[in-house]
Amino acid sequence: MANRNPLALEEQVCFALAVASRQVVAAYRSVLEPLGLTHPQYLVMLTLWEHGELSVKRLSETLHLDPGTLSPLLKRLETAGLVSRTRSAADERVLVVRPTPQGSALRGDALQVPGTMLARLGMDESDLTATNAVLHRIIDAAHESVTV
Repeated sequence: MANRNPLALEEQVCFALAVASRQVVAAYRSVLEPLGLTHPQYLVMLTLWEHGELSVKRLSETLHLDPGTLSPLLKRLETAGLVSRTRSAADERVLVVRPTPQGSALRGDALQVPGTMLARLGMDESDLTATNAVLHRIIDAAHESVTV
C-alpha cells in the first residue's frame, strides 16, 4: 500500500469540492440558457417554486447567500418579469419575493433540467440521493465548525 500524502492536492476535499462545483455549474449553463436563467437565478426560482413566496431574509437563509449578493439577482429576475418584490402588509420592513405568473409558468419548462443534468453527469437517482446526503453532511459540519 502506497504512502498517502495528506498535503497532496488530490487528497484535499476542498479542492475536489471547488472543482466539482465549477464543473457542475458550467454543465448547467447550456441547460439553463434556453430558460433565460443563470445558475444562481435558477436556485432562486427553485426556492420560490417550492415555497411560493418568501421574505428576502428567509430566501437568503435558505440559499445560504448574503442579502447583498441576493439583491442584484432578485433585481435581474424582477426586470425579466419572473419575480415581484413587495413590502409585507404586516411589516413594511419585510420585502417579500414571489414568482410572477410568467415565473410560475417557467417551472413547466424547468421540469426537464434535473433529468437532463442527471444524464449529463452520468448519475441515476440513487447516485443523486447518496451524493446529496454526503454533501449535506459536509455543509452541516462546515457550518457548525464556522459558528463554533
